[in-house]
Amino acid sequence: MNPIIATLKEHNVSDEKVHELFEAFTQNPMMAMALVQQLGIPPEKLQELMGLVMTQPHLIKEASEEFGISDAELAKAKEQLNNQQ
Repeated sequence: MNPIIATLKEHNVSDEKVHELFEAFTQNPMMAMALVQQLGIPPEKLQELMGLVMTQPHLIKEASEEFGISDAELAKAKEQLNNQQ
């Protein structure tokens, strides 16, 4: 299992919430970060999760594929995130 999804599952985040999170990421990456903070994940695990995302961005693609999010949607999110920085 993808380590991002595994971490979310470990903290009892439902499939519905995980899917919502990845959908939010494709539409507005900054909003997705706010959603992650609302999931009740302890700060040390949240930091570990963000470290995974930053050092292994391919994991986002893998996790998104598990939820049926297209490469085009991911590319749009990546472009949007780059424009916000």
